[in-house]
Amino acid sequence: MKPHTSARARAVAAAPVKLIWIATLSALLVFAQAVNVFAQGAPESFAPLAQRISPSVVNITTATTVARQTGPEGIVPEGSPFEEFFREFRGPQGEDEQMRRSSALGSGFVISEDGYVVTNNHVIETADEITVEFFSGRELPAEVIGTDRDTDIALLKVEADEALPFVNFGDSDEMRVGDWVMAMGNPLGQGFSVSAGIVSASGRALSGSYDDYIQTDAAINRGNSGGPLFNMDGDVIGVNTAILSPTGGSIGIGFAMSSNVVTRVVDQLQEFGETRRGWLGVSIQNVTDDVAEAMGLESTSGALVTDVPEGPASEAGIESGDVIVSFDGVEVEDTRGLVRQVGNTSVGKTVRVMVNRDGQTETFRVTLGRREQADMAAAQDMPGEDAPEEPAQSEVLGLTLSPLSSELREELSLGEDVKGLAVLSVDESAEAYEKGLREGDVISEAGQSEVQTIADLETSIEEAREAGRTSLLLLVRRDGNPRFVALGVAEGDSGQ
Repeated sequence: MKPHTSARARAVAAAPVKLIWIATLSALLVFAQAVNVFAQGAPESFAPLAQRISPSVVNITTATTVARQTGPEGIVPEGSPFEEFFREFRGPQGEDEQMRRSSALGSGFVISEDGYVVTNNHVIETADEITVEFFSGRELPAEVIGTDRDTDIALLKVEADEALPFVNFGDSDEMRVGDWVMAMGNPLGQGFSVSAGIVSASGRALSGSYDDYIQTDAAINRGNSGGPLFNMDGDVIGVNTAILSPTGGSIGIGFAMSSNVVTRVVDQLQEFGETRRGWLGVSIQNVTDDVAEAMGLESTSGALVTDVPEGPASEAGIESGDVIVSFDGVEVEDTRGLVRQVGNTSVGKTVRVMVNRDGQTETFRVTLGRREQADMAAAQDMPGEDAPEEPAQSEVLGLTLSPLSSELREELSLGEDVKGLAVLSVDESAEAYEKGLREGDVISEAGQSEVQTIADLETSIEEAREAGRTSLLLLVRRDGNPRFVALGVAEGDSGQ
């Protein structure tokens, strides 16, 4: 007789099987969801998007007329008996110059139905003639509306009898590392071309004050310059500008100026024909750890003011040595952020600037000037009166220093308004050398006090030691550009 199996026992035996099936189904469901997400992120084909936006992308051809000397001038002296012999090399009708044409290729895109076209400034900078070629093969001449060398952006205009297809700008700040992007343009002069990739990084800075590049691995080559970088909605989120490559060809490191920078530039070029950026009127540098220690600051946030020429900040009362911690209600993290924020603020706007001065917070109201006008006027600064010093040399903090004499000013090409101590040499084993001080530098301040003699510097060193500080903040000028450097002044440091 077989043993009786109860219903409860059978249920218990079946439980592990059910659990296995539930776990399997759950895993399959998760896998299916992952596949679905991946499918949404990676389109099956870029063809529909490329077909929709291609009519708005253009090739740009430029022509430059260059004069070429072909006559005897420069070959034989005037009046030479050989002059007539070389006359056959002259141009027609006795002209001494022949004209040759130089052409270049780039890319661009239409941003309005009435024919405004965006490209890179370096594509059209030296051009005498600019031709825009559309995807259909149609060609139209273009005129330059305005350019901005700081962001390498140019705005062109073509005239057409009908409304032109165009694309819109997207929000580059919404792009995430890993998002799909598509680049279009005219690589190496081969005609319209499409490449796809992802956002590799954002917020890249190359060399300019207003740089905000999107880095992508989408193939970008010469000729792609000025072309658009699209998101998957077909909005322009960058203007392809540069590549990093040891060979000159794409290795998957390309840079596109972010659309949020470009739109501000384009709006100003369209309205004024030029850019009009805000100008605070200060020279600044980042706050390093040793500078923060020397100044008694709790953090390295902010922008340290190194110089305040005549301008908005000076009129408001901001001084060299102040640390700007807030501009127009926004906290300042570093110099790059401050430069961009000031540049993006309207000329003539009055803003609140909060600074840290001697451990205390002060707020100033500053009415911004215009950066472009300040740049043009910078070369016209008038020198002040000279304060001659008795020549002397001394070794302090690993530096051989001397007050500025007439001979030193002439040797170092310094204006009469420059005051301080000239660096004659730097001990290569000293901290000063490691921090970048070199022969020809001028130390104009120590501990945020003006120095013109060796005694002034030694007094500042002693005051820093008595205050319990291990570093002394020096204001160093090189080629007219100021920067702060903190050097150790603990006992025993002064000679090295």
